[in-house]
Amino acid sequence: MAIINQYDKRSGITYVYESISYWDREKKQPRAKRKLIGKRHPETGEIIPTDGRGKKRNKEEKSKPFPIDKSPIRRTFYGATYLLDEIGKKLGVTHDLKRCFPTSYTVIQSIAYYLILESDTPLFRFEKWSALHKHPHGENIPSQRSSEHFSRITEEAKSTFFKLQRQRYREDEYWAYDTTSISSYAQTLRQVQFGNNKENDRLPQINLALVFGQQSGLPFYYRKLSGNIPDVSTLKTLLGDFKRLGFHKVKLVMDRGFYSESNLNGLFREHLKFILGVRTSLSFVRQGIDTVYETLRSYQNLDEQSGLYATTLLREWTYRQRRPYKKDEIIAPRRIYLHIYFNSEKYVEDEAAFDRKLLTLKHDLEQGKRHPEHETFYKKYFTMKETPVRGAHITVNEGAVREIKRYYGFFTLVSNEKMDAKTALDLYRNKDLIEKSFGNIKERLNLRRLLVSSEKSLGGKLFVAFVALIYLSHIKKGMRQSGLAKDHTLQSLLDKLDLIECFEHPGYALQVGEVLSKQRKIYEMLGIDPPA
Repeated sequence: MAIINQYDKRSGITYVYESISYWDREKKQPRAKRKLIGKRHPETGEIIPTDGRGKKRNKEEKSKPFPIDKSPIRRTFYGATYLLDEIGKKLGVTHDLKRCFPTSYTVIQSIAYYLILESDTPLFRFEKWSALHKHPHGENIPSQRSSEHFSRITEEAKSTFFKLQRQRYREDEYWAYDTTSISSYAQTLRQVQFGNNKENDRLPQINLALVFGQQSGLPFYYRKLSGNIPDVSTLKTLLGDFKRLGFHKVKLVMDRGFYSESNLNGLFREHLKFILGVRTSLSFVRQGIDTVYETLRSYQNLDEQSGLYATTLLREWTYRQRRPYKKDEIIAPRRIYLHIYFNSEKYVEDEAAFDRKLLTLKHDLEQGKRHPEHETFYKKYFTMKETPVRGAHITVNEGAVREIKRYYGFFTLVSNEKMDAKTALDLYRNKDLIEKSFGNIKERLNLRRLLVSSEKSLGGKLFVAFVALIYLSHIKKGMRQSGLAKDHTLQSLLDKLDLIECFEHPGYALQVGEVLSKQRKIYEMLGIDPPA
């Protein structure tokens, strides 16, 4: 005996049959008899037994009255979830989720709403919140059921969602790319490893890479990484993901943790535009700084808005590409723009900090208190001599001190798209929104420390948090642009809207409670029509 599922395209119902195999003596071949036993529930996957239609009903069954709608009469909070509903329609999130997850998109949305509105609250408290709020799924989602839904979120469906969302954003905007670490108590997961924890948490971690549109202010791609992978090693895979997802004409903004010669060559090879932070210790960077060292700090190069001295140099990058199939290497020049900035305040701070360290370590050496962790510093900046009469004599290597101080106060960016230093700096500083989004993921969406115990649940929960981040980012951008951020925190704004009630009664249209003028103004300033 076997269970067979058969999907009906016209009705969208999956019927379940019991199949019994037997040997047909006349036709001398195996045959099977099927018996309908029920249908699959579209969300839970459980078998709903057949109601016996097609059989003769007795008189008692025929005399039963017409079934009465037993849907509950409910009065629930609606204002904040209504805001999220409208944002989902406006950004196409609802449409794209429904297309990618036709049987569970309301579950994903409701859990995302809960993460946004109930900051730092564990998921097992969802039942209480669900009873008080109107939300897309409309029913309680027990903690065990949410884990099952997380496990059903496939990589294929996520990739389709990324593609659909990307089509809704501007083609020519720069994308901020960065990673963060998320600690986890579940050490059995493969990607949970000890690494460079960016919050100095003494737990194993996974790393989360996120791509953010700077003009849209919205995330549209993420990827989880093993906790021991450094930033510089993630770019190659990211470029492969872009190609697989069909993302073209990409423009990336990244900090200096992603700089390497191979990464820069990879960006050139894929014909991608970029703005990348680079260390001032690099030889080609110092050569550029030396070129403008005497002339940079002039009134002509002062940017009044940022308070920095800035200039741009056109340089030449030696591009290298190994071709294993031809067993050769392409070496060719590529144009690159070096943007140089000098911060007077930072120079003073760095110089004072270095001098304090120099005096402290010199005093330690004179007292005979040598610390192993400072050996490199000792060798570079001090000369130590011992004589029978005077004992240890410590002198400072003034040449090495002048060399290190020469580049204090400078920081640099490189790009392969022609622009002035001010434009490059503005685009680079807009990358700060990705740092704020990491804070939203960890604090507001309760992902500072993961408690999931399976790979599939981890992947699903991160995706739901990513969906919630889209809503959060849109609200925060609207608050900044409209001026709402001056008078409201995100929590206070959502709390004000959350007071609006709605009344549901079977057979009647949804009735919305009173909407005050202050609440109506919040909706309008966020570009949303107030509930009628």
